[in-house]
Amino acid sequence: MGQASPGAPFWVDGVARGVTSDKGWFYVGLDRDAPAACLIEVQNTTGGRDSTRIAITPGTYDIQKVNGLPQQTVTPTDPAVLARIKRDSDLKNLAFASRDLGDGFRTGFIYPLGDFRVSGRFGNQRVLNGTPKAPHYGFDMAAPAGTSIRAPAQGLVILAEPDMFYEGGLTLIDHGQGLISMYLHQSKVLVKTGDRVTQAQIIGKVGAKGRATGPHLCWRLKWGERRMDPSLMVG
Repeated sequence: MGQASPGAPFWVDGVARGVTSDKGWFYVGLDRDAPAACLIEVQNTTGGRDSTRIAITPGTYDIQKVNGLPQQTVTPTDPAVLARIKRDSDLKNLAFASRDLGDGFRTGFIYPLGDFRVSGRFGNQRVLNGTPKAPHYGFDMAAPAGTSIRAPAQGLVILAEPDMFYEGGLTLIDHGQGLISMYLHQSKVLVKTGDRVTQAQIIGKVGAKGRATGPHLCWRLKWGERRMDPSLMVG
């Protein structure tokens, strides 16, 4: 996170990434496989660019095997299932295009669950029913079904769907400048698209809907095309 003049354009590795908030705040996300350095530039009041280059330490990731999933959720072939997946994907892609001009991210995050057990860490290579899949881009928090889920920071609800094929009950919140958090497998979604939520507001209930083997919250975070570990925003 950084601060510059209000409404100032900024660039990341030479690519325009929007403008700062009305208080000058901006956010830059670094994904799982980010390179060793990142150049950040912000337009200053004279029309030039102030810049900083940051070094990035690579993470290490395990391999996680998950068995017992319905096979249609791992390698779907049913035409009706494939059509539903396409419909869900279109809804998510439309939401991911959101660029709210707020800066709810600047307060930092709290955990969306008050009491939980970490059941899956961000970035692990996933093997589902013996089939190698893409890395897991969520932070899994096991908790009893019905546990309340809190918004980790203020933001705009850009998607609230009760029954997605993979995600079950799914909520997406834009915390400003396209920093979007996601809440998967909910048994109940308690907000609707277009709602403004405050930090710690109850937004849903833990469940096991979608591709899940038990009740838990899969918590995700995305900035543009970059997927990040949401737990690193806490504290």
